[in-house]
Amino acid sequence: MTNVNKSFAPLAARMRPTTIEQYSGQSHLLGSDKPLRKMLEAGHCHSMILWGPPGTGKTTLAELIAHYTNANVIRISAVTSGVKDIRAAMEKAEDNARYNQQTLLFVDEVHRFNKSQQDAFLPFVESGVVTFIGATTENPSFELNNALLSRVRVYVLKPLEQQALFELVERALSDDKNGLGERKLSIAENAKGALVELSGGDARRLLTYLELSADFTSDSEISVGDIEQAVGQKVASYDNKGDTFYDLISAFHKSVRGSDPDAALYWYARILDGGGDALYVGRRLLAIASEDIGNADPRAMQLCINAWDTFHRVGPTEGERAIAQAAVYCALAAKSNAVYMAFNEAKALARKTADAPVPLHLRNAPTELMKELGHGDGYRYAHNEANAFAAGETYFPESLSGTRFYFPNERGLEKALKAKRDYLDTLNAQSTNKR
Repeated sequence: MTNVNKSFAPLAARMRPTTIEQYSGQSHLLGSDKPLRKMLEAGHCHSMILWGPPGTGKTTLAELIAHYTNANVIRISAVTSGVKDIRAAMEKAEDNARYNQQTLLFVDEVHRFNKSQQDAFLPFVESGVVTFIGATTENPSFELNNALLSRVRVYVLKPLEQQALFELVERALSDDKNGLGERKLSIAENAKGALVELSGGDARRLLTYLELSADFTSDSEISVGDIEQAVGQKVASYDNKGDTFYDLISAFHKSVRGSDPDAALYWYARILDGGGDALYVGRRLLAIASEDIGNADPRAMQLCINAWDTFHRVGPTEGERAIAQAAVYCALAAKSNAVYMAFNEAKALARKTADAPVPLHLRNAPTELMKELGHGDGYRYAHNEANAFAAGETYFPESLSGTRFYFPNERGLEKALKAKRDYLDTLNAQSTNKR
């Protein structure tokens, strides 16, 4: 990344984190107890691919890795670089190695390099001349050579969650040095919500919209109107005749749940017409596939994932249609919220009975002492039983024996699951080998 005068840099560039503590999102990778964070704090690093949508912090994470490992950094972009640039970068890395200096090679948009260009990195990664970090928005399994993939670890970055984006807005407004703090601006709650939704989990887009809105405001508080002026039709459409973005996505969700594919398509089109993010709808469809369809038609979840993947592979024009296809399928799929209800009840009971001991027959016994204490005694290996089912066995703590959360309904595949459950209940009732 080229060093620029921060006074001329966009807000998104000025707010780029310089420490892990300032980094927004990706807690599954950089949480206080996660191996990647511990490795960085110890000043170590390995070659990796950072895979995620735009604005999720791939470049920022690479910069932080360079900072924490105190490495010499060489940055190239697959958009503007060729084999000549790769060769020059590797020569520089070899010079660093002669002086026992670590080199971190950051390759942005690495999927844009062809096979021969990717192959050019292999000997240097394998020999340790460079620590390779590639950033990509495309699935590495399909876009990168197996030879390169075998030498790196892939880390998946996720779109930033709402809370992380809300915190980023507040930090940008309060930061006197790099943010908008000197202007003493605040933001209305509905405007902040609109910014977060319009960002689609993209931190860079969020900060760009925030900076534009701050430039348009004539007040000390950024309003939805200011966002409308800055971003254009997007907010205006969401706010048309009192409709909010939340109302639109709610109408879409309820149309799918209510098995009306035409209404689902209409509300989806309204969201897109307002400039909404098709992938936000894709994420909601994945939630619907689990919450409202569940085991009545497990194919729905896979179709939603395929639609999401199609969007990333072919872009919005074709990808939006793939999400529409998934929406129609989900609307007409058999519905069941049995898993959703069962899981909520299971979580509530788990909180109340956190001290209930694991029965001895279900405990592992990797040592002689544990065997002497009775761990694993009496456990019945289901595969050795008739129908691979240990009739009469119980798998709950003794105090919770007989607890039931999951009640499959009579729709779709869940009808078959209900029949299987009823059959197993009959075997349990007939068993003479009850615990």
